[in-house]
Amino acid sequence: MTTTTLAVLVPLLPFLGAAAGLLLGRTAPGFVRPLAVLPTMAAAVLAALVAARQGGGLAIDASTQLTPTGSVPIDLALHLDGFAVLVAVLVGVVATCVQIYSTGYLRDDPRYPSYAALISLFTSAMLLVVYSGDLMVLLVGWEIMGICSYFLVGHYWETPEARAASLKAFLVTKLGDVPFLFGLFALAADADTFRINGILGAVASGGIDHPTLIALLLLAGVAGKSAQFPLHTWLPDAMAGPTPVSALIHAATMVAAGVYFVARLLPVFAASAAALTVLAVMAAVTMVGSALAALAQDDIKRVLAYSTIGQLGYMTGALAVGDRGAAVFHLLSHGAFKALLFLGAGVIIHAAGTNSLAAMSRMSGLPKRIPDAYWTMTIALFALAAIPPFAGFFSKEAVLVAAEHASLGDTQGVPSGAGWTVLVAGLLTAVLTAAYAIRLWLLAFRGRGAVAPDHGKQPIAMNGVLWLLAIPSLGLGLTAGYLADWFDGDSLTPTVTTAVLGTGVALVGGLVTYGAWRHTTALAARSQVDGIVAHPDAEAGQVEAEALTMPHPAYDPADPGRLLLGPLHRHAAAGFHLDAVYNTLFVRPVLAAAELVRFLDREVIETYVRGAGTAPRLLGTVVRRAQTGNVQTYLSALLAGSVVLAIAAVIVAAVGA
Repeated sequence: MTTTTLAVLVPLLPFLGAAAGLLLGRTAPGFVRPLAVLPTMAAAVLAALVAARQGGGLAIDASTQLTPTGSVPIDLALHLDGFAVLVAVLVGVVATCVQIYSTGYLRDDPRYPSYAALISLFTSAMLLVVYSGDLMVLLVGWEIMGICSYFLVGHYWETPEARAASLKAFLVTKLGDVPFLFGLFALAADADTFRINGILGAVASGGIDHPTLIALLLLAGVAGKSAQFPLHTWLPDAMAGPTPVSALIHAATMVAAGVYFVARLLPVFAASAAALTVLAVMAAVTMVGSALAALAQDDIKRVLAYSTIGQLGYMTGALAVGDRGAAVFHLLSHGAFKALLFLGAGVIIHAAGTNSLAAMSRMSGLPKRIPDAYWTMTIALFALAAIPPFAGFFSKEAVLVAAEHASLGDTQGVPSGAGWTVLVAGLLTAVLTAAYAIRLWLLAFRGRGAVAPDHGKQPIAMNGVLWLLAIPSLGLGLTAGYLADWFDGDSLTPTVTTAVLGTGVALVGGLVTYGAWRHTTALAARSQVDGIVAHPDAEAGQVEAEALTMPHPAYDPADPGRLLLGPLHRHAAAGFHLDAVYNTLFVRPVLAAAELVRFLDREVIETYVRGAGTAPRLLGTVVRRAQTGNVQTYLSALLAGSVVLAIAAVIVAAVGA
């Protein structure tokens, strides 16, 4: 079987599994779990086989033209290069882990058949995006992921939070997709093709007439899909969905699509220095802002959500300095440890039996109850904090190395200002990332909140997946020296300068956070001895200022985030009020305009319509009353009319005489 045939089967198998799962979910429930797991697992195996055959060598292309369009043709095309085949392996492995994990996590959920089918369809759509060699075919997978995320985030539609989160995710991403679509059309008009190879050839020959406009339009869609500032606000709220869905969205699908798209078309963006500068600023604001917000969150899933936004900022930052190898390498390592973190958080939630106990300040006694999640999440948090030799260290250092080269003017076509922006923001974010990672570990596994009810041991399917993902989280970075051929031949190994700087600032962030935790723990212990416990909403430095006379046993006041952020904590916890700004600038005016239209429709337009119908209605009433069906009445009316006419004739004759 040829490599292209195997590649066609990779997205096709999960799609067939989704279709079969939807058809047989009610009539043959015993087939639901095999149809969820086996096609996705087979797709992962085939993706690995395709990657082995491609081997980081020359790209493999195959295409067949669809129905002629009469203008720019649309081809069903495959493009298999080192980036595509490795990202496809990531998608297949993470999706398989999520499907296996979900058999235990949602084993009692009555809507599991539709959930599993949507996960398979989600996976198929992302694989279509990864392998596609034509932008219109890529757009199909891009939009299918959007609708799948809407249904999966809203899986618990009984709750208002899930309904609002699914609608918000759909609308915000669609807001970015509108200019994205115009950008695709403009790009195809300039290049006279939707084929990615043709577009890259047109860029190389100078055939793109409006590179800045096209790049900025495309960046709007990327910002929405990959949750970058200012269209990132949907991702933290999307935590209302099932935790395995969060793992899939954050690690391998949806948000990864935007980064992968820019990596695939990086020469288009590199043709405009202005576009690279905008991308660098967007990445810097996203990195730093999301890291500060993560340091202030209490819900463990929201911490991880803001963490994903920040790590995606690293990837877009690497793209802004012209290094797609570093961006995709970080995409791969992040996919492994972020999937592990979310699935580990799912074990915590499953052990508690409810999403409401995901607040870290209310956790206690978890290491002994869920040791598998404890150890594997510790590995993943070390990887997130970029501590060597964990995977995140090598991939994050690759980003910092690329930014360092760009800042020194060593990267052709990349403004040095973009390099400095990404480098400084990346180092600052490294400090904050280590801070919120160690804070999460301390509050979740060393906290002194109320012990959640024990709902028994977790299924082996859940714990086994955690250890499987722990392997790449620990060792993927060690393969950096062997992956250069897959990533344009660029070296991915860290330099001494960035390694020392990156590791140093991460250690500073972790140690300062640990010191703050020890300080707040001691202060909280003294407060409890005195018979008071600080109110959860007290500002940092005011542990006793708003003390309660009654203890609050479910709250652990030893939160270093409050001490570290100080007055900024309240704003960071609210995501710097960006939702409130959007509500003021966009939501309220739209609602007011809708209310005005409603008023005009009901009170003005309908008034004229009702007035125009009043006269015919009154005439009809008179005529209807005349039609009694009584012959005597008709004869009486005829006689009366004759008399009236006779009298009128006599009067007229008399007047005439």
